[in-house]
Amino acid sequence: MPEAIEEVREAKMPFQIIEVDGPSMVPTLYHGDWMLVQYGARVRSGDVVVLRHPLQQDLLVVKRIAERREGGWWVLADNPGAGGDSTVYGVVPDELVLAKVRGRLRRRRPWAEGEGQRSVPAVLSWAFRSVRPVLSDRSASKRLRAR
Repeated sequence: MPEAIEEVREAKMPFQIIEVDGPSMVPTLYHGDWMLVQYGARVRSGDVVVLRHPLQQDLLVVKRIAERREGGWWVLADNPGAGGDSTVYGVVPDELVLAKVRGRLRRRRPWAEGEGQRSVPAVLSWAFRSVRPVLSDRSASKRLRAR
């Protein structure tokens, strides 16, 4: 995935679609969902972002910005049990924040829809529930700051 991001940035393409790998952003993003990310977008507390892991910079991670701190951003997972956020590696410098997550497409889960169900209403229902913008959660960032 890091090579693909570098190619997009070099081509000056502002948007890319990336697959989610892992449970750290549940319930906002699930493993296997697709994210629409925007490079160069202004970020602020509450936004979901793609960043380079501060201790392993070839690894890209998705986290929610909790607040601005000296030296960069304090980022947290929406799923606190998954770990791997600023509580482990500290503040993330600005230059490691690569993109803002603008939307997601939830993959179709046959076990949730009924095995083999492919009717037009079922597909439309899935599409309606699956395509969503990823909005900033300002209230969550205020709760996280209070800890």
